[in-house]
Amino acid sequence: MRRLYSFYADAFRIALKSIFEHKLRAFLTLLGVIIGVASVVVVGASISGLNSYVMEKVTAVLGANHFMIARMAFTGQMEDDEFERLNKRNKKVEWAEFEYIKAKCTMCSEVGAAKGTREDLNQDGIEMPGVRINGVTANMVIIEDKKIADGRFILPTEVERSARVAVIGADVQEKYFANTNPVGKTIKVRGVPMRVVGVEEKRGSMFGDSQDRHIYIPVTTHLSMFGWGDGVQVHGKSEKPEDLKLAIEDARQDLRNRRKLIGSEEDTFGVVNTEDLGGQIDQFTGAIAGVVIPITFITLVVGGIVVMNIMLVSVTERTFEVGLRKAIGATRKQIMLQFLIESSVLCLLGGLLGIVLATGVTQLVGYALEITMTITIGYIVLAVAVSSLIGIIAGLYPAFKASKLDPIVALTRA
Repeated sequence: MRRLYSFYADAFRIALKSIFEHKLRAFLTLLGVIIGVASVVVVGASISGLNSYVMEKVTAVLGANHFMIARMAFTGQMEDDEFERLNKRNKKVEWAEFEYIKAKCTMCSEVGAAKGTREDLNQDGIEMPGVRINGVTANMVIIEDKKIADGRFILPTEVERSARVAVIGADVQEKYFANTNPVGKTIKVRGVPMRVVGVEEKRGSMFGDSQDRHIYIPVTTHLSMFGWGDGVQVHGKSEKPEDLKLAIEDARQDLRNRRKLIGSEEDTFGVVNTEDLGGQIDQFTGAIAGVVIPITFITLVVGGIVVMNIMLVSVTERTFEVGLRKAIGATRKQIMLQFLIESSVLCLLGGLLGIVLATGVTQLVGYALEITMTITIGYIVLAVAVSSLIGIIAGLYPAFKASKLDPIVALTRA
């Protein structure tokens, strides 16, 4: 056992000596491996960062532990036939049904209602197209974890009396109330003056689409101005994340009871929760990883070919050394292991340098673009494991060639 340990220790020492005796050659050889490993890790960090970015934005818009019930609720792609079927089957959610769910849902910490419409604003000759006018109940500030930068949110009494008050997004503030506090001022929606009572904290954009181009007004005011359309959306929230599914099922069953749906009858409404969106985001980023990661591994394969080439050169250069070692008793297996260890150490060093490069690149890109790029352990292990495996594969033929050298012939080539 001690003898075996001594052999591996010597082989490792010889491998390092061979690499550091030819530093430039080793570095140029490893460029492919370094770039390949760095590419895999950076792509992994980008995908992980994209996932975190989207979830962060979704949470900022929808809040945590949040679900929605509406006539139609979409969580992804849907075939035309399925859409037509649901469009015929589902019924709009009435105000009385919202109040029924609010009264009956014991697992819900909050139940609110909302209604949205796109509207072009025009005030004092300044136009702002495509502003989302959100009619909401007062507790939507809690349900969607909204943050108010100035003023306050809509009050329950203002919803009860259909007050003409508004909470505006950051884009609307910048458009109509730049460099001034808009609280107490008036903004017109469809020509109807609304008193601004608050400004929501800036949420930024997601994939270039602004999340601040909106106005909140009491849902009752919205219904009187824009009509019922497809009915209201019922928004619910659970106190704890682990209670979200129970809250959804509670609210869903309440609406089924209200509509007298029994047994296997399908729901005549749609349900969406933030967990469904999270699962779809994971699927989306997973699909990207499934396409991009194998492509980046091609760089590692090219790096492995270069390593094989340099190991063949090394075998040629060290023919006398191999002959001498075989002449004093080294076996073919030991010679083969020696060169396999050298190629593996070479690629392992390339993998470690690739991780260092990837760390620098992710920090630089993250700082420049102001996005989060997270280097995950999984991608590091994957990149290093593959680079080490490529080192072994790349060293197989050169090691086999070295092990077959005739010691007498090898010694004559000194």
